[in-house]
Amino acid sequence: MRIIGGEWRRRVLRFPESAGLRPTPDRVRETLFNWLGQDLAGLHCLDLFAGSGALGFEAASRGAAKVFVVESAPKVLAALEANAKILGAGARLEIVRSDAVKFVTSTASRFDVLFLDPPYHQGWLDRLAPLLPQIATENAVLYVESETALEACGDWRTVRHGKAGQVFFHLMRRGEPNDAE
Repeated sequence: MRIIGGEWRRRVLRFPESAGLRPTPDRVRETLFNWLGQDLAGLHCLDLFAGSGALGFEAASRGAAKVFVVESAPKVLAALEANAKILGAGARLEIVRSDAVKFVTSTASRFDVLFLDPPYHQGWLDRLAPLLPQIATENAVLYVESETALEACGDWRTVRHGKAGQVFFHLMRRGEPNDAE
């Protein structure tokens, strides 16, 4: 996987083979960061199902003040830590070993951008939707990858969306109607 923008642009990161690991493709990340804006300076981001860390590393590369990267698989977690060290991510990137629900219910942090790319067909979005308001800032945006097209996730409504292969991706804002392209 390579980082496509920001300070670490073109840097290649390695990650292990792992069941269900689906790194967000370059062209999807490019679209997402065009939607979000290229500069995330000052924003606090959460990559809740980190996997390869593509979204979290990309956000940190683009100047996010703090990025929490949450992963539960030990082998994948070790790769995230190795890649963070290679990049010299320092205090900008915090890697946390945790289950997604456990992290959301235990953190005191609040986030401006939440990246959700959970394992498919396991009901993660339904379990997380009622919990997300407690960790989101007032104007937080939600980025969701899923196996189906989504109109909403809890309080958030899809405002932009796309499809790449079998992956549906969505940018969501609180309470706004679907005016997606």
